[in-house]
Amino acid sequence: MSWITGVGLTPFGRLDGRTTLDLMSDAASAASAALADAGLRRDEVDGLITGYSTTLPHLMLSTVFAEHFGLVPCYAHAIQLGGATGFATVMLAHELVAAGVLRHVLVVAGENRLTGQSRDAAIQTLAQVGHPRYEVPLGPTIPAYYALVASRYLHETGTAAADLAELAVLMRRHAALHPGAQFCEAIGVADVLASKPIAAPLRILDCCPVSDGGAAVVVSRDRTGGTGVRIIGCGQAHTHQHVSTAPSLTSFGTAAAAARAGLGTRVALADIRYAVVYDSFTITLAILLEELGLAPRGGAGALAREGHFSREGAMPLNTHGGLLSYGHCGVGGAMAHLVEVQLQMTGRAGSRQVRDASMALLHGDGGVLSSHVTLLLEQAR
Repeated sequence: MSWITGVGLTPFGRLDGRTTLDLMSDAASAASAALADAGLRRDEVDGLITGYSTTLPHLMLSTVFAEHFGLVPCYAHAIQLGGATGFATVMLAHELVAAGVLRHVLVVAGENRLTGQSRDAAIQTLAQVGHPRYEVPLGPTIPAYYALVASRYLHETGTAAADLAELAVLMRRHAALHPGAQFCEAIGVADVLASKPIAAPLRILDCCPVSDGGAAVVVSRDRTGGTGVRIIGCGQAHTHQHVSTAPSLTSFGTAAAAARAGLGTRVALADIRYAVVYDSFTITLAILLEELGLAPRGGAGALAREGHFSREGAMPLNTHGGLLSYGHCGVGGAMAHLVEVQLQMTGRAGSRQVRDASMALLHGDGGVLSSHVTLLLEQAR
């Protein structure tokens, strides 16, 4: 068992003059805010886990950050698992704390991905998830890989691009209530369908933006403060790395990771009251929701249209706006989802507060739906 005792989150978007280390550590930024929230001094942190940064690709990012931030941890580790990294870092922190190895682990990620590199450099870097011989030389981008998945999904389910667009509209509606979101202007399905084509059938509003930003959480052995947020289950699944070797473009490792976290055994799906699900593209969100059992096959867009995933709905989803509208700064993008869960569970989400966040399901994916991490969180009063 472990507890999330503190969180910190920067605004996402264009944050000029801020480096990766700034976003991870400055007084107004992620790590400092998380420690202050947990009521901890830096010398009380005995573990440090970081993600990776494409703008600071140092081989030893965790110890670089420790030196920069003034930590002398007993344990330091950096993880690279694509979009699944944010939840994978927290899972590792949970395992170390639950095993009695560490008492307080600072998990932090940040990156100036928007202002710290050119658009072409970002596209080239992210495209390296492709197979170096059979995919990368052909020039596909990350959106192109996901467009293959989206095309197959629309064909097999008989749904339309407008159904995927409903998810982008929902995320923008939620982001409008968060002062740190990169995009808050209201959009409709027609706006999504009329936006710039990127890789058919995906358009620019089906895709998350590139952002600067940072996020941090503290995972502790003991509970602090009033309402507690407890990690009660974690699971992973890794079915493939490359699209050209994927066993399927319609079935992925989502359900396996969730089962290993205890969904269906330790926690029934009917007990879940709040969800945060990785949404790098609208197709990502649709497939993950459906494979988790939160929507029927082909039905995620329809449920979004009906209000099922709204703040007032039966299953509130990504109430900060998700990657699609709050923004995506790399590893910190998924961790922003986790920060929102902790704020919801401790009653600190302000105008975004939902009626009941007592049991939450979190899921992230890395690569092209290739690596999956599920977390189950419980509110304890």
